[in-house]
Amino acid sequence: MKITISDIIHAKLPALRIATLTCDVQNSPTSDELWEILLQECVQIKTAFQLEEINKRPAIAATRQAYKILGKDPNRYRPSAEALCRRIIRDIPIYRLSTLVDIINIVSIRSGFSIGGFDAEKIDGNVELSVGSPDDVFEAIGRGILNVESLPLYRDNLGGIGTPTSDNERTKITEKTTKLLLIFNAYNGTEGLNQAVEQAVSLLEKFAEAKNISIKIL
Repeated sequence: MKITISDIIHAKLPALRIATLTCDVQNSPTSDELWEILLQECVQIKTAFQLEEINKRPAIAATRQAYKILGKDPNRYRPSAEALCRRIIRDIPIYRLSTLVDIINIVSIRSGFSIGGFDAEKIDGNVELSVGSPDDVFEAIGRGILNVESLPLYRDNLGGIGTPTSDNERTKITEKTTKLLLIFNAYNGTEGLNQAVEQAVSLLEKFAEAKNISIKIL
């Protein structure tokens, strides 16, 4: 699988860097140990930020600015990292989902990066990051059809698979996922990117038996 960035994204968002992480994994129900790590991340966010400060975190602010440049309202279509952190500060319970999904949430909470998580075996062909169009029909996980026009959109041969707001039902992680693809969206350059990837690798190795790990920076 090859992942590329379209010319229009390069032109409009020149600071963007993408990290991709692929590996073989074993998914499972989230262990008590992993869940405690997630809860500690929640405590740290609540201690460090007020609700109105979340969108000023560097990685989140950069993602919001990218939305504005492409013509999308980031208050109506919040990046997933921002939405997750706002939920924590508002004391709305976080769902305990699965080892892989909760690892993504932990890294996203800590870093502020919106991270796409995909079952790599469900992706058809290569993947390109471009801009969503009015013709893209996108079924977001748990929220139905999402208007992805003017959002940064990853597409494979069959259509959209992910945006920084939500991933697609077709390629989502399930309990049967054994081939994982993570995409870290860093709209403010490489600041904090290596650390986020390293945290993901550490958690995946410890809790998901990750092997054959491959990392690329675009």
